[in-house]
Amino acid sequence: MKRRNFLGLLGVGGLVGLMPSMASARPKPELSAAPGLEKLELSEAEWRERLTPEQFEILREAGTERAFSSPLDQETRDGEYRCAGCDLRLFESAMKYDSGTGWPSFFTHVEGHLLTSVDYFLIFPRTEYHCARCGGHQGHVFDDGPEPTGLRWCNNGLALTFVPT
Repeated sequence: MKRRNFLGLLGVGGLVGLMPSMASARPKPELSAAPGLEKLELSEAEWRERLTPEQFEILREAGTERAFSSPLDQETRDGEYRCAGCDLRLFESAMKYDSGTGWPSFFTHVEGHLLTSVDYFLIFPRTEYHCARCGGHQGHVFDDGPEPTGLRWCNNGLALTFVPT
């Protein structure tokens, strides 16, 4: 059993009743896919062929890379941050900021290119976000970011590719 699944099972029983009230304390951006954005659906074997094992763990199994392990956290050039699974543009360099958390962080995203869901893995609810084209797990959004949005889109670096302009 994967550590993620085991830890998730530990807290489910006693905290199910608290989840609805706890969920209201977290941001839940209402996102929809951009019009005309076609879904990319591949088999598990096709994803494994396309991605490195580490990328597969993050994008297809909702894993998380170690903090401060991604060179994209320190990336400062102008460019685009794209989904490593399908190359969809998710963020631009002007949206990025140094959150000090050890993961690439953004205060906003390309509209229509991300979708959200609620994640109860760590027992308390978090807003998880995914690529709108391929469904690849990117990270979580928190309400402790800078103005103008007040949000921190905390992304796994391995879930992104950077294309300098």
